[in-house]
Amino acid sequence: MQALNDVRVETAIHSYFDALSRRDKLTWLSLLARNAILHEPVGAMPAEREDGREQVWHMLTAPFSSLHMEVEKSFYGGTGAAVKWRARGSAASSTSNAIVIAFEGISVFELDAEGKIQTVMSYWDPAEMLIRLADAGATAQ
Repeated sequence: MQALNDVRVETAIHSYFDALSRRDKLTWLSLLARNAILHEPVGAMPAEREDGREQVWHMLTAPFSSLHMEVEKSFYGGTGAAVKWRARGSAASSTSNAIVIAFEGISVFELDAEGKIQTVMSYWDPAEMLIRLADAGATAQ
Protein backbone atom coordinates (compact mmCIF):
# COMPACT_ATOMS: atom_id res chain seq x y z
CA MET A 1 0.00 0.00 0.00
CA GLN A 2 1.37 3.38 -0.98
CA ALA A 3 1.52 6.23 1.52
CA LEU A 4 -0.81 9.15 1.01
CA ASN A 5 0.91 11.97 -0.78
CA ASP A 6 1.70 15.21 0.97
CA VAL A 7 0.41 18.03 -1.23
CA ARG A 8 3.54 20.10 -0.55
CA VAL A 9 5.77 17.26 -1.75
CA GLU A 10 3.62 16.63 -4.82
CA THR A 11 3.55 20.33 -5.71
CA ALA A 12 7.31 20.78 -5.26
CA ILE A 13 8.13 17.75 -7.41
CA HIS A 14 5.78 18.66 -10.24
CA SER A 15 7.01 22.27 -10.10
CA TYR A 16 10.62 21.04 -10.30
CA PHE A 17 9.99 19.19 -13.58
CA ASP A 18 7.71 21.91 -14.92
CA ALA A 19 10.35 24.61 -14.31
CA LEU A 20 12.94 22.50 -16.15
CA SER A 21 10.54 21.98 -19.05
CA ARG A 22 9.77 25.70 -19.25
CA ARG A 23 13.46 26.52 -18.76
CA ASP A 24 12.43 28.76 -15.88
CA LYS A 25 15.64 28.92 -13.90
CA LEU A 26 14.39 31.37 -11.26
CA THR A 27 11.41 29.20 -10.39
CA TRP A 28 13.57 26.07 -10.36
CA LEU A 29 16.06 27.72 -7.99
CA SER A 30 13.26 28.98 -5.74
CA LEU A 31 12.10 25.40 -5.16
CA LEU A 32 15.45 24.42 -3.63
CA ALA A 33 16.37 24.85 0.02
CA ARG A 34 19.28 27.17 0.67
CA ASN A 35 21.49 24.20 1.63
CA ALA A 36 20.04 21.73 -0.90
CA ILE A 37 22.23 18.91 -2.17
CA LEU A 38 21.61 17.58 -5.67
CA HIS A 39 22.95 14.24 -6.82
CA GLU A 40 22.42 14.64 -10.59
CA PRO A 41 23.11 11.81 -11.11
CA VAL A 42 23.94 9.65 -8.11
CA GLY A 43 27.63 8.82 -8.35
CA ALA A 44 28.60 12.25 -9.62
CA MET A 45 30.01 14.90 -7.32
CA PRO A 46 27.08 16.18 -5.21
CA ALA A 47 26.04 19.70 -6.22
CA GLU A 48 25.93 22.12 -3.32
CA ARG A 49 25.66 25.87 -2.97
CA GLU A 50 24.93 28.29 -5.79
CA ASP A 51 27.73 27.16 -8.10
CA GLY A 52 26.64 23.53 -7.80
CA ARG A 53 23.05 24.39 -8.62
CA GLU A 54 24.27 26.40 -11.64
CA GLN A 55 26.18 23.36 -12.89
CA VAL A 56 23.13 21.11 -12.51
CA TRP A 57 20.91 23.63 -14.30
CA HIS A 58 23.39 23.86 -17.16
CA MET A 59 23.77 20.06 -17.42
CA LEU A 60 20.00 19.55 -17.53
CA THR A 61 19.11 22.34 -19.95
CA ALA A 62 22.12 23.36 -22.09
CA PRO A 63 22.09 20.44 -24.56
CA PHE A 64 18.54 21.24 -25.64
CA SER A 65 16.67 23.96 -27.47
CA SER A 66 13.53 22.52 -25.90
CA LEU A 67 12.95 20.02 -23.13
CA HIS A 68 9.82 18.34 -21.82
CA MET A 69 10.01 16.39 -18.56
CA GLU A 70 7.06 14.66 -16.99
CA VAL A 71 6.33 12.57 -13.95
CA GLU A 72 5.33 9.07 -14.94
CA LYS A 73 4.78 7.59 -11.47
CA SER A 74 5.34 8.82 -7.91
CA PHE A 75 5.74 6.90 -4.67
CA TYR A 76 5.24 9.08 -1.61
CA GLY A 77 6.45 8.57 1.93
CA GLY A 78 6.99 11.03 4.76
CA THR A 79 8.49 14.27 3.47
CA GLY A 80 9.64 12.86 0.17
CA ALA A 81 8.94 10.73 -2.84
CA ALA A 82 10.59 8.54 -5.44
CA VAL A 83 9.58 9.59 -8.94
CA LYS A 84 9.85 7.73 -12.23
CA TRP A 85 10.14 10.39 -14.95
CA ARG A 86 10.66 10.61 -18.67
CA ALA A 87 11.93 13.38 -20.87
CA ARG A 88 12.12 14.40 -24.50
CA GLY A 89 14.66 16.92 -25.59
CA SER A 90 15.30 18.51 -28.93
CA ALA A 91 18.39 20.24 -30.17
CA ALA A 92 19.04 22.20 -33.31
CA SER A 93 21.06 20.48 -35.99
CA SER A 94 22.95 21.78 -39.00
CA THR A 95 20.10 20.45 -41.13
CA SER A 96 16.63 21.95 -40.98
CA ASN A 97 15.38 19.12 -38.73
CA ALA A 98 15.65 19.17 -34.97
CA ILE A 99 17.28 16.23 -33.22
CA VAL A 100 14.89 14.68 -30.70
CA ILE A 101 15.82 12.11 -28.08
CA ALA A 102 13.96 10.51 -25.22
CA PHE A 103 15.47 9.52 -21.90
CA GLU A 104 14.21 8.58 -18.45
CA GLY A 105 15.21 8.13 -14.87
CA ILE A 106 14.18 7.90 -11.26
CA SER A 107 14.68 10.71 -8.76
CA VAL A 108 14.25 10.60 -5.00
CA PHE A 109 13.26 13.90 -3.40
CA GLU A 110 13.30 14.96 0.26
CA LEU A 111 11.80 18.25 1.42
CA ASP A 112 12.68 20.32 4.45
CA ALA A 113 10.22 21.64 7.06
CA GLU A 114 9.51 24.71 4.89
CA GLY A 115 8.48 22.61 1.89
CA LYS A 116 11.67 23.32 -0.08
CA ILE A 117 13.56 20.57 -1.86
CA GLN A 118 16.41 19.57 0.42
CA THR A 119 17.85 16.60 -1.45
CA VAL A 120 17.52 15.17 -4.95
CA MET A 121 19.09 11.81 -5.77
CA SER A 122 18.60 11.01 -9.46
CA TYR A 123 19.32 7.72 -11.13
CA TRP A 124 19.90 8.18 -14.84
CA ASP A 125 22.79 8.36 -17.27
CA PRO A 126 23.48 11.86 -18.65
CA ALA A 127 26.53 10.55 -20.54
CA GLU A 128 24.31 8.11 -22.46
CA MET A 129 21.87 10.94 -23.19
CA LEU A 130 24.67 13.14 -24.58
CA ILE A 131 26.09 10.27 -26.67
CA ARG A 132 22.65 9.57 -28.12
CA LEU A 133 22.20 13.27 -28.87
CA ALA A 134 25.60 13.39 -30.60
CA ASP A 135 24.88 10.19 -32.55
CA ALA A 136 21.52 11.57 -33.71
CA GLY A 137 23.26 14.78 -34.81
CA ALA A 138 25.88 12.86 -36.78
CA THR A 139 23.19 10.77 -38.44
CA ALA A 140 21.19 13.88 -39.38
CA GLN A 141 24.16 15.36 -41.26
